[in-house]
Amino acid sequence: MNKPEIKNIIQRCGCDKVLPLCLVYICYIVLHGHLSPGGGFQGGVLMVAAVMLVYFAHGYETTVRAFSFDLLHETEALASVFYVALGLLGVAAGAQFAENVLYRAGAAGDLYSSGTIFWMNFAVGVKVITGVGSIALLLLGLLQERDTDPEKEVK
Repeated sequence: MNKPEIKNIIQRCGCDKVLPLCLVYICYIVLHGHLSPGGGFQGGVLMVAAVMLVYFAHGYETTVRAFSFDLLHETEALASVFYVALGLLGVAAGAQFAENVLYRAGAAGDLYSSGTIFWMNFAVGVKVITGVGSIALLLLGLLQERDTDPEKEVK
């Protein structure tokens, strides 16, 4: 076994051990965004770390299989619809668009204590996770294309 193969094994094993922790941390940031600093956007941007971790350890083909671009794109659209539906929930209740009409649910400080704000923060998190993940896959695809065809020049 030569040194590059040993390096790949170390990278893969490290990725496989760290990736679940990274994903749990991303979920924690998204779900607790209404209670502490962080939230949907910050947790979503951290998704790039997970995509890059898989890319560096397993390569482009595995990354594309793990994070399906089509699934990410469809989920992003669903998150957008969910966010708008939550906003219209305020209008349906006779209040303003995106007004917190479910505020009576939960006790202060609990995970689900802010009503509509929790769900809107969750929708933003899913939208940003899928959007930023899609952008990362597209950029990695451009890098892969450039690396496989050395005569192709990036303009």
